[in-house]
Amino acid sequence: MHKRPKKRTIGRRELVDFPELELFEIEAKVDTGAYTSALHCTDIREEKLADGSIVIRCKFMDESHPNYNNKVFEFREFALRDIKNSFGDVQQRYVIKTAVQVFDKVMEAEFSLSDRSDMRYPVLLGRVFLNRHFIVDVSRKNVAYKRRLKLEQKKREAGQS
Repeated sequence: MHKRPKKRTIGRRELVDFPELELFEIEAKVDTGAYTSALHCTDIREEKLADGSIVIRCKFMDESHPNYNNKVFEFREFALRDIKNSFGDVQQRYVIKTAVQVFDKVMEAEFSLSDRSDMRYPVLLGRVFLNRHFIVDVSRKNVAYKRRLKLEQKKREAGQS
């Protein structure tokens, strides 16, 4: 019989890392009502390369965000999907796969790209991402981040003795 990995508990908000995008400690809203996860980006555009292939380019976060680095990222692998927004309207959005770190675990996940500048949190973690890995405790916040800080503190203390 195949044993399922134990699900870890996370809070209603978490600080997550996107190592491939050079984004660290980004505040994410854990949203069990959302199907797809979303990542705030600006200046998103599709471009045709000299070889005829299509890429999308964008910048993550925006000038008002402390983690904004003004870097343009390029994705050769992407999808264009219909995504229902928080108001129930269907929008076409680009979807990419990227690594996201929660606790000490780095997972590949899909994120729709959208301008979330009018939203409180630049990242939304939806059901597809949460499903096999996490249980959400809405009374808690930053469970994964606090755990990581505690482990880092233990490592430092062990190195000093």
